[in-house]
Amino acid sequence: MPLFNIRELVQFPQGENSTDVLINHVHFNRTALNFFNYTLYDNGTLSNGSSCYLTFDAYQPSMLWNGTFINGTSCYDPYYGIKKRGSLGVAFACLFAASIMFTLVNLRKHGRLFLPSEKRFRAVGRRWQWYWLTFVATCGIISGVTSVDVDRNYLQNLAIVLNTFFYYLMMPGLLAAVWEAVRHWGSWQERQTCDRDPFLLPQDDRRGKKEFFMPLVFYMFAWLNFFMTIPRPWVNIEYQRSPQQQNDYAKPSGTDARFKAGAFLAFLAWCMICYSLQHSIHYYKPRNRGLWNSFIGFLHWAPAKFLLIIPLTAVRVGYDIASSFEWSISPLKYDVNAGWMYGLGYAPAFLVILLVDIWGYFDPNEDRELLRLRAERGRTIDAELGLNQKPTWWSKLHGDNHLSAESRLKAMTTEIGGGRATQRNLERTIELGTMPAARPREEHEDPFSDEAAEEPPKGRPTTTLSSDDGESRRTSVRTMSSTTSRPQQVRSMLDI
Repeated sequence: MPLFNIRELVQFPQGENSTDVLINHVHFNRTALNFFNYTLYDNGTLSNGSSCYLTFDAYQPSMLWNGTFINGTSCYDPYYGIKKRGSLGVAFACLFAASIMFTLVNLRKHGRLFLPSEKRFRAVGRRWQWYWLTFVATCGIISGVTSVDVDRNYLQNLAIVLNTFFYYLMMPGLLAAVWEAVRHWGSWQERQTCDRDPFLLPQDDRRGKKEFFMPLVFYMFAWLNFFMTIPRPWVNIEYQRSPQQQNDYAKPSGTDARFKAGAFLAFLAWCMICYSLQHSIHYYKPRNRGLWNSFIGFLHWAPAKFLLIIPLTAVRVGYDIASSFEWSISPLKYDVNAGWMYGLGYAPAFLVILLVDIWGYFDPNEDRELLRLRAERGRTIDAELGLNQKPTWWSKLHGDNHLSAESRLKAMTTEIGGGRATQRNLERTIELGTMPAARPREEHEDPFSDEAAEEPPKGRPTTTLSSDDGESRRTSVRTMSSTTSRPQQVRSMLDI
């Protein structure tokens, strides 16, 4: 009997005879119960390890000789009403679902390209933070919805496993989202600097080597946090069907060394986020000498959203560390105070998503901002050189940009004119000065002749003899003295 008391078992109530058992005013056959290995527990359940039925109050199941139960209610069916954990879980699930829409809008806004893609600054680098925020929101939705069954189930089963599984899965996703936001801000500062001077920041210096290894170190800590907390036997978390079972199975599993190691690895990943922000400010912003001046410069140059989301992430990391040591505030405990779980677990994650979405709505697209900076630098250079650029309406007023292709062709033919164009418009638009008439070349000049033809003396008529296929003919060419010749007046192309 002491063994039964430890396992919180109770003896079958005696019925009318030695083979009869009376449970909640329902008669059972003792031989059949023993044959199918059914056990009665002090929480009012009758179970054999595979099937479990409620046997208290209005729940009055009956069993046939073959082990089939009639009018039986499973121990894992909803029994209680929704409490604070389920109500707050549904509320946060709705908030996470609404945040996905704004995250996707920001993904489209900041992920679009308006400039050719560069190998050094890839477009996917600015999209990763929005991918991770969507992942975190999805985990928050699933975890919040499943918290309803954690409150309603009479005995804990798969619901608490799904609830806490996706809760802990939010941690590496949240760290990755904040990391990508901070890393990309540094990349954006580098891109602006390289756009002004491509040779100012080489990629093989100390700064470039740091930026190569920092993501590797961060994701190593983030993935180790994932492997410490997620791939594990979660079945022990279900064993919270009695206080003693909770202390013997669920508490040791929820405060084991793997949860503690995963929490401290998350803290190391958070430290890498802070170092990445300090690295970007150190290399891409004006430097300050001295410890105090460096701290003031850090607060001055760091974007306001990072000064908010990084401490919020630290709150979530700190709560994971504390809950890995103290079982009473752990989200793995089914009856934990909802203030601990939602105030320090879900709320920081949602606030991070909310703040990043708000700043993403007001921040411009990087390609468009880069085009604006280039235009501004061009205007500055033009002002230094004393060049005045015409306003934008000038080209629209004096050009044909507003015309279609067909209208542009019609306008070109109208300028030349129709009909006898060469007699009307060409004489009016083409003005040629006095052009000397070109001397006519010999009609049958042999370009392959080896002997150069002798120039006839000026002012005298000459006679030249040329032969073609054995036939001779005489040609007289009279030249006039240059002093008596008058220049030919050319008024149009038709006179040539």
